[in-house]
Amino acid sequence: MKKTTDNSFLKHLAVVAQKNDKINPDLYEKFDVKRGLRYANGTGVLVGLTKIGDVVGYEMRDGKKEAIPGKLLYRGYDIAELVHDAEKHNEFGFEQTVYLLMFGKLPTKKQLADFSKYMGSLRVLPPNFTEDMIMKAPSNDIMNKIARGVLASYSYDPDPENRNVDNIMRQCLELTSRFSTLAAYAYQAKRRYYDGQSMYIHNPNPELSTAENFLHLIRFDGQYTKLEAQILDLALILHAEHGGGNNSSLTVHVVSSADTDTYSAIAAAVGSLKGRRHGGANIRVIEMMDEIKKNVKDWSSDKQICDYLTKIATRQAFDKTGLIYGMGHAIYTVSDPRATLLNELAEKLAKEKGCLDEFKLYKRIEKIGPEVLYSIHGKGKMICANVDFFSGFVYTMLGIPRELFTPLFAISRIAGWSAHRIEEVSAGGRIYRPAYKNVCPVHDYVPMDKR
Repeated sequence: MKKTTDNSFLKHLAVVAQKNDKINPDLYEKFDVKRGLRYANGTGVLVGLTKIGDVVGYEMRDGKKEAIPGKLLYRGYDIAELVHDAEKHNEFGFEQTVYLLMFGKLPTKKQLADFSKYMGSLRVLPPNFTEDMIMKAPSNDIMNKIARGVLASYSYDPDPENRNVDNIMRQCLELTSRFSTLAAYAYQAKRRYYDGQSMYIHNPNPELSTAENFLHLIRFDGQYTKLEAQILDLALILHAEHGGGNNSSLTVHVVSSADTDTYSAIAAAVGSLKGRRHGGANIRVIEMMDEIKKNVKDWSSDKQICDYLTKIATRQAFDKTGLIYGMGHAIYTVSDPRATLLNELAEKLAKEKGCLDEFKLYKRIEKIGPEVLYSIHGKGKMICANVDFFSGFVYTMLGIPRELFTPLFAISRIAGWSAHRIEEVSAGGRIYRPAYKNVCPVHDYVPMDKR
């Protein structure tokens, strides 16, 4: 007897479901639906207020929008100033960024030292967690394992359901500190059980920064250079927060508004970030660049680069979606400040790693890509390269495997998620409940014997 769970049966069910779930696109316009919570011009529908992060891509002048070089503000401070101050003092800045996002103010030197020491002390996972929750149930996808690890942390918490802000703060700081360890150990388990390679489990060093610890944990010898740690620290700063409207931070607000526990809210955010339209974008950039490097013979030729990008943009090459990955952003048009800042150290790292030719190829595509898209699509806003365009290249130069690109995003963004979780609990007070218009016609019920 043929099993009813074979592929043909499932495909048939999927076709039936997809056919019945299709909605006439004209209905979205008829009912003025803000698809993706966006207006027709691409700007987001205002659904909340926040004091945590701000993404600035234009200014209002004489009643009109005027595009400006992009700015990213954390608690009202320009991220470029945070980055340059850390560089000036030859310090790692991610811990200060976490402090700023969580508590809303810049720390004094002593406050930062105490906070960094406290965060370092939390990096070791709870007793038996590594063996029972990671090694006994490894995953081929690190983001999936992080989400499961977050939910499993509930069982190791002596007071998981306490919704008081001080308890939520404790939970968020523990998760923020442990995310790098959780991701690194999940990667090591994947190497052992899925890739057939050796597994190296190092203990976290409480004296090291988050960036240093991560490199220490994923490398067999635990070694790294100061420049490697500095540029990874920079990437963590740049990805820590991006306003309340990005998909994963909005997820934290929505789930937290239902008055659930911290672990459920953060695990939901991890699931959001895993998506290719969100945290997985830099992997698509790297895959696209693999194709470009294969097909463009002369990396110094603007014409050859332009010709191949045109093929990509006209659905003739790569994945035939017409997208040049890493180009464009919902708010930034002139420049993405994160990409600008990452560029400043990327060239230095490229020189150290012998990757200058590849770096120059990225720079040429950064310039030519927007021009190609504008020439094809005509009217509309000019676009710029976003941070995803460069971050994967930087991680590759650091020897970080691709399966850890999105987890690195999570290791950073947990800081912003935590701040948004606390903000929603402190200032929200109302469950998210947007409207959906039902467009399914009413049917008369048909009894089973007459179908």
